[in-house]
Amino acid sequence: MTQTPPLRKIAIVGASGSGKSTLAAALESKLAIPHTDLDSIHWLPNWESRPREELRARIDVITQRDRWVTSGNYSSLRDIIWARADTLIWLDYPLWMVMSRLLRRTIIRVITQQELWGTGNRENWRNLFSRDKQENILRWALYSHPKHRREYPELLKQPEFAHLTVIHFTHPRDTARWLKTLP
Repeated sequence: MTQTPPLRKIAIVGASGSGKSTLAAALESKLAIPHTDLDSIHWLPNWESRPREELRARIDVITQRDRWVTSGNYSSLRDIIWARADTLIWLDYPLWMVMSRLLRRTIIRVITQQELWGTGNRENWRNLFSRDKQENILRWALYSHPKHRREYPELLKQPEFAHLTVIHFTHPRDTARWLKTLP
């Protein structure tokens, strides 16, 4: 198991449905470090994307703080977040596990009409059955999961990210065990 580094500036990445936001909320609670879900600043009402420069400006402010946790995979923000983080936690769970968790979460959100990120946005059946990976979270996960598995090891070899302490979890039970070791 990975030794716990000083956790002050933490970026959590992983496939949709891997538990990034859940882990970030747990770290926020345990360590009293404010959490920002990147989806919450990316998405505007009616599933409109926040303009790129405005999104980058917001994350610039957040990551200048002394302590923070972000959860999400936005390549357009990686140069800011990863450069300023001291720790990167990669939730790299098997595709079958991520897909089953994501399907369950999405169906619950559709049925309950849970509002997401205070935007008025809600998951819906149309998007769940869409063939467009930009609309269908399951198709997005099928696309992005193998992409992250290919890209992250290469990205983490780059000199600009050599300062990061990387904690790589391949199963939720390992993540849960590690979380229990924190003060």
